[in-house]
Amino acid sequence: MAGLAAPSSRGAPSVYAIYSSMEYGPVPEGTGAAQSTDRPKAPRTRAATWSHRETLDFLALWGEEGIQAQLNRCHRNADVYQWISERMAEKGYFRDEDQCRTKGKDLKKSYKQARLQDGLARQRCRFFHELDAILGGRRGGGGGGGGGGAAPPWCQVVIKEESDPELDPEQGLPEDDYAWTQVSVTDGSDLDPQGEPPAAAAALAASSSSQAPGGLLRPEDAAAPSLLHHRPRQASGGFVKEENSPAGEEEPAGAEPYLYPQEDAGRESPGGSSLRPQRVEEPLLRRESRAHLDAPWRAGLSRRAFPRPRTLLSTREKLAQLRNRRKRPRDDKFDELIRDIRTHFREREKLFQGLWEEEKAQREKDRRLWTAEMDWIRQMWTKSQKEGDAAGEEKEANGPRLIKEENWNLCKGLDGDPPKDTSVQEPPLLKAWLESRGRSFGHFVDGKWVKPGGRETCATKNPTTGEHLATTLQGNGEDVKAAVTAATNAFQIWGQQPAHVRARHLYNVARNIQKHQRLLSLLESLDSGKLLREARDADLPLVVRHFYHYAGWAQLMDVEMKGWKPLGVVAVLLPRDSPLLTLAWKVCPALAMGNTVVLKPASSTRLTALLLAEVCAQAGLPPGVLNVVTGDQGLGEALATHSDIDQVAFAGSVEAGRNLRRATAGTGKKLSLQLGGKSPFIVFDSADLDSAVDGLVDAIWLNQGQAHNAGSQLLLQESIAKDFIQRLKRRMGQLRVGDSLDKAMDLGALADEKQRDTIESLVAEARAEGAEIFQAWAALPSSGPFYPPTLITGVHTTSRSVREEIVGPVLVSLIFRTAKEAVALGNSTPYGLVASVWTETLPLALEVAHSLQVGTVWINGHNMLDAASAFGGCKESGYGRDGGKESLYEYVRPNWEIRPCSSAMNINSKTFATSQGTEAPLNPGEKRAPHPITSDPEGNIPSVDRTYKLYYGGAQKRPDSMSSRAVLDHTGKTLAYVADGSIKDIRNAVEAAHKAAPGWAKQTAHTRAQILYYLAENLELRRAEVASRLEALTGAGREDALWEVDLSIQRLFHWAAYSDKYGGAVQETVLYGASLLFREPVGVLGITCPDEQPLLSFISLLAPAVIRGNCVVMVPSERYPLPALDFYQVLDTSDVPGGVVNIISGNRDDLSRGLAEHQDVQAMWYFGSKEGSAAVEWASLGNLKRTWVNYGAERRCWSDLEEGAGEEFLHQATQCKSVWMPMGEIFAN
Repeated sequence: MAGLAAPSSRGAPSVYAIYSSMEYGPVPEGTGAAQSTDRPKAPRTRAATWSHRETLDFLALWGEEGIQAQLNRCHRNADVYQWISERMAEKGYFRDEDQCRTKGKDLKKSYKQARLQDGLARQRCRFFHELDAILGGRRGGGGGGGGGGAAPPWCQVVIKEESDPELDPEQGLPEDDYAWTQVSVTDGSDLDPQGEPPAAAAALAASSSSQAPGGLLRPEDAAAPSLLHHRPRQASGGFVKEENSPAGEEEPAGAEPYLYPQEDAGRESPGGSSLRPQRVEEPLLRRESRAHLDAPWRAGLSRRAFPRPRTLLSTREKLAQLRNRRKRPRDDKFDELIRDIRTHFREREKLFQGLWEEEKAQREKDRRLWTAEMDWIRQMWTKSQKEGDAAGEEKEANGPRLIKEENWNLCKGLDGDPPKDTSVQEPPLLKAWLESRGRSFGHFVDGKWVKPGGRETCATKNPTTGEHLATTLQGNGEDVKAAVTAATNAFQIWGQQPAHVRARHLYNVARNIQKHQRLLSLLESLDSGKLLREARDADLPLVVRHFYHYAGWAQLMDVEMKGWKPLGVVAVLLPRDSPLLTLAWKVCPALAMGNTVVLKPASSTRLTALLLAEVCAQAGLPPGVLNVVTGDQGLGEALATHSDIDQVAFAGSVEAGRNLRRATAGTGKKLSLQLGGKSPFIVFDSADLDSAVDGLVDAIWLNQGQAHNAGSQLLLQESIAKDFIQRLKRRMGQLRVGDSLDKAMDLGALADEKQRDTIESLVAEARAEGAEIFQAWAALPSSGPFYPPTLITGVHTTSRSVREEIVGPVLVSLIFRTAKEAVALGNSTPYGLVASVWTETLPLALEVAHSLQVGTVWINGHNMLDAASAFGGCKESGYGRDGGKESLYEYVRPNWEIRPCSSAMNINSKTFATSQGTEAPLNPGEKRAPHPITSDPEGNIPSVDRTYKLYYGGAQKRPDSMSSRAVLDHTGKTLAYVADGSIKDIRNAVEAAHKAAPGWAKQTAHTRAQILYYLAENLELRRAEVASRLEALTGAGREDALWEVDLSIQRLFHWAAYSDKYGGAVQETVLYGASLLFREPVGVLGITCPDEQPLLSFISLLAPAVIRGNCVVMVPSERYPLPALDFYQVLDTSDVPGGVVNIISGNRDDLSRGLAEHQDVQAMWYFGSKEGSAAVEWASLGNLKRTWVNYGAERRCWSDLEEGAGEEFLHQATQCKSVWMPMGEIFAN
């Protein structure tokens, strides 16, 4: 046997000697020179195991320098395999490009399966097999004259470090027993193509022939290791060649590296010598001649040249593998090769690490340059302010400088192209607009700037630095009168404009806002202290979206809002936080429905409203449609109480909302309130904690926590509370507090020093109560009204920090155990604006969202807003909705309704209807005493006296006052006595309704409809009796009385049909997900009925409230209460649950005031006198309940379907809840 050709000594060849002895066909042109031999080596201490990265390095070492350089440039797996396939095709391994691509895909699949180092050995073996199929499985013989179509060696390589139960069922073998097996299985599907020698004969011919010079090993080499082989045997389904080494047999000293052997037994060589079993060995990658490149390609190439993965083998082949598979040991030369490859891999990792360090240094350098640039901007800004102050007197003398139209559009550069988005250009942009107005602003009324004399001025400052921005006027009553007059005159034209014309105007405004979006976002940031990135990326796109959205509603008003008409002049009062977005919420639906607006911004954030008014005027909005007046809180109250104002839209604090409700009580003005909140942020143990932490940061520290929808109350499930708090504290330590113009900041400055002192006092009080306070002081600037992100834990539910709203970056954390406890904690506050629920369990999230008493619920998210989604609160967070179609109802009234008189009334709301009305008992001889009615013709037997009691809790009750009221007929004679209810009876009835409300609201719509049908059925049975009562009581004719009863039955059917047809809708927002609108019951309603058509009006008010899931406390007609009191006999026979309907008779105004003042009554409907309407609105400010009153209107036609059963009833009987459910499991991006 010949020795090794490459090395000159008998020792073990070097790694490069092995590499240089391999030949893989012709070298393509332009691929570079041969690989150098000075490859560094380093010892590797850890165990040698293959990985995917090392395999790719192995491939690079086999090729030339050009191939290795190309592999280094391939960053994706697909690029690597494509390159390998192309290079193998160039070298002549394959002639079919389709096969190249196919094997490349197979290699990529095996590569993915074997990418983990600690994966199953079976997966790594599959990768080696595919690699051997591409690189080692070539046509042609092994060299010399032994040409043929022999298949390459094929084996299973398993490292004995883990076991695979599927491939290694014999788990009980001793650890030192091993064996290795070479198996080649053929069956009918693997026959060689016609004209080629069989695989076995080719293998004999290849092994008997001498190796060509340069091969790895020669059989004649005396130093080569030898293995004892057995004779071949026939296996089921194919010819199996098996070579085994005895278990536990040691290798002889000086053994060569592990190589794949090829069996030659019982055959004769071409020279005639017999080949008997002997020690032979064949290299893993044999040296082959280049003659196979010139051989013609034949389609019948044996598939054994490309061994199939195990998943494609037949059951017979798999069984053959299991029977013959054994484990084999490692050897030193193989380990040396692996160490050399790992050294190369480590050098590449060091190179990548160096590049990463350079990248980090460059980023730090860029950050320092950015900081220096921001400092320079502030210096230039201060300098420009000083120059402006110095030139102030000259500007006052010469008047403000005017800017031409083409120069006013500051969103364009000198050449007409948009300027580059750099913060260096933003201060000059703002400066140019402020200087164009002389840094002094008046009111914007009737489409032009108005600056009346004799007014005080107010300075607007940057809350971050305290620097002066501009001065504005402090308006008074004359300015309000002028603005309202301009809006009233404009309403005569704007309200009569076609819907399409109004839609065009709103569309033009939206386009013009987009032109000046950068200026608006910068001014919003400096005016309110909001971060620039929040104003630019969140608020301004939403403002534009609102104008576009309501341009569509203006177009569709004649179709979608048929039967409604605009109110008139709307007063909009804005808060300090997010003034521009709140302005769009209020102004867009008002203008779309044909109203005109007089807007009063907050005292400290006036500039953005003035700029937007000018932008609207520039877009062509008619004069007087949008007017802006500036002033203090007194100016806002004067605007809200003006007699020509029809609607007041307010957003602000709870106390300010109460004062506004008190000031507008009884004036006939509609009122919508968006007030504060203590929004719960509920995290269950099934939530993604990292995502919840990021969502919490956006929820509470958005706009420095000064937004009413901030998630300021954190509710954590007990099992994850500790872990979540630790994650949150780490995240809080990474928050950056600083200038609002810095786009890298997370929090900006507060409104002023006074607000910071208020927050500090609340935090100090919580600390004194024993709470744990965590604050990230490291990120706080040294000067300015900044406050650090604060977390309060370990606090009691009765603490002031839990009950009251903290307008600042303060988060309060509580712990719950069950979902029911979480809902109870979330509903324990008097607020009900928004909430967010974090869990991966959708049924739990929907149930909690349904149970929370808030207006908006976000699931696995927070602060998701859109113009198409209704936004608003309940309880003390106000009423009314902004966004979507629901907001349109706040600015319209039915076509048949007449504008109520808004003149002030001279009544004392504190003492009105506070004493229960009593009457002196009647003497038997008086004229008004009832005449006895006998049951016999002669009149000798008196009739049985009937006592009308109260009805609540499903039973008849005697009044707490123990007194009765006389009911007179149309002739003035006493017809009956009814119970005289009191405040104590109201409390008992509300308590019964409050207990029944949860169960009744959970009843299905079908169940509630069936109960109303039962009411109609039982009322039909008493038709004649009820008609007789109406005839005797009201003096109506027989036919009119029967007609009223029949119409009442029809009205029950009408509302029963609406039981399952007004439940909600899917809102089409920009969210990738679902935004659902649920119309939920309001809760407990107090309803006071009118005197007109006593039965029909009673049914018309009762049915819509009950069918939508509310429980009611009814005060029947004070003059004609008998039809309502007779009706509770119908209730008892119609399966109405106790407490759903409660009837309290007595003095209408006294009982109505008691209902309006009750804290557990969520809404009040009153149809009575003008004084009573004012008293109800005034008394409702306790818990800010919704009210629906008639302001003493003389008559409503209850028999008319529009007036007595219109959409207005459904709107008043429900409240909207928006539930946002994002998606992203499949198509996240």
